[in-house]
Amino acid sequence: MNKLVSTIGLLATTAYSATLYADSTNSQEWSQIEREAEGQTVYFHAWGGSQEINRYIQWAGKQLQQNHGVTLKHVKVTDIAETTTRLIAEKAAGKNSGGSVDMVWINGENFRSMKDNALLFGPFTETLPNWQYVDKSLPIDVDFSEPTEGLEAPWGVGQLVFIHDQETLNNPPNSFSEMLSYAQAYPNRLSYPRPPEFHGTSFVKSLLIELTKNDPALSKPVDEKTFQAITQPLWAYLDEFHKVAWRGGKQFPAGTSESIQLLDDGQIDLAITFNPNAVFSAQANGTLAETTKAFAFESGALSNIHFLAIPWNANASAGAQVAINYLLSPEAQSRKGDLNIWGDPSVLSSKYLTGSARNTQQFKSVDEPHPSWQTALESEWLKRYGN
Repeated sequence: MNKLVSTIGLLATTAYSATLYADSTNSQEWSQIEREAEGQTVYFHAWGGSQEINRYIQWAGKQLQQNHGVTLKHVKVTDIAETTTRLIAEKAAGKNSGGSVDMVWINGENFRSMKDNALLFGPFTETLPNWQYVDKSLPIDVDFSEPTEGLEAPWGVGQLVFIHDQETLNNPPNSFSEMLSYAQAYPNRLSYPRPPEFHGTSFVKSLLIELTKNDPALSKPVDEKTFQAITQPLWAYLDEFHKVAWRGGKQFPAGTSESIQLLDDGQIDLAITFNPNAVFSAQANGTLAETTKAFAFESGALSNIHFLAIPWNANASAGAQVAINYLLSPEAQSRKGDLNIWGDPSVLSSKYLTGSARNTQQFKSVDEPHPSWQTALESEWLKRYGN
């Protein structure tokens, strides 16, 4: 009996020692990454279409400079697909080090494209010290049905929602069907951003999901043989909607910022955003009236996680890892989730958050289609309405 107890004790001690050794090794490796990162400049390619987000990234850059000696340069892009194209060109030219991009804000189609072309550094996520705070119950292992495999770190939760002013529109439409009826009753009052802008494409995907009652084919790669039949109700709807849309469907807002500006100017009755809390930060900044409110359709809101990744040839991969680790810290995530600053729902377990970030608004979730639908829908939309 004593021998058995001794054996169990020895095994427990060995396992504990192994854990301590692993923790110590990870700590040493991370310390080495931090030393390499000091003095590096990280060129961060991220969407630049929101003042609130741009200000937040500026703040994060100051913290990284002060605490880690890392300079964060925000390279503002309209569509991250531009960055993907640049990286593919660097790959083709054999530029396997000293790349021009150190960090990217991506999801969905662009992640799949980068992964398929072997453009990503990693896996790296589980080596980040702040990975321990991430809410593992969120769908962080897949991105638009594509396994992430540690090649991108979750940064926030996005949901496609609408904003209305309760003073001018007290009872907004509760479905795309009701939206068309409203547009026909009140012409020139509704619109959506022009695809392939992210919010515009998301609007089109959401519409297709409702019209097809979320056809199972949407969760699989596009089949060219059935694409036209499945999407026929979508184009029929848009043909009717554009006739009565803002500016007769001949012109579309450039993105969510213009959409919100048009709402504030009284030109349209609904704005669109991928952040259910954007209305609060816009109110705090005086961009929207206090009477505005975000809402989702009864069926729910198209939802996804947005991520941060590092290109395979990043010139400052250590600096990028330190930057991403900081952006996953309770401090940075609490500020990002602050309703008066950005209000982007956090990817951390709420117990690690402070302030209003603990209570950010989320709606019932509708899953994204397979990423191949994004390219196919954008191409067909441009063919039909791009001119």
